[in-house]
Amino acid sequence: MRQGIKKSRLLAGLCVVFIATAAFAQGQGPQRDVFKGKLFPPNIILEHQDELELTRDQFTAIRAAVVETQGSVAEHEWDLREAYQQVMSDLDEVPVDEDKVMENVQKALLAENEVKKLQVRLLLELRNLLTDEQMKYLQSVQ
Repeated sequence: MRQGIKKSRLLAGLCVVFIATAAFAQGQGPQRDVFKGKLFPPNIILEHQDELELTRDQFTAIRAAVVETQGSVAEHEWDLREAYQQVMSDLDEVPVDEDKVMENVQKALLAENEVKKLQVRLLLELRNLLTDEQMKYLQSVQ
């Protein structure tokens, strides 16, 4: 009975983590954009490319940065999925091996952290490709 309660609590906790992670990744939830006006995602830059008067070199560099980042992010997302799947499998065991579950949760969190770092690095790279005037324009439309 006591192990069942531990398993239920752990499962509930993991569900909260999964839901929060998914909401954060999708930009939903109560979080606010802490980088608003400082960093600009590629979709916003490309949405306003005519108004920004992006040069061909800027456009090419933005495209290359996005493609490179997407490849790196995909690799870590596979690791993330694998770790979460292992956690779910571990939760089917009776009794639940808490150390094993937490080890796999740690793997998932490390992969998620790497994805976030890659995304911020991309935003920094994009910012450095923009002129002051272009950044001012993007700040005005956010």
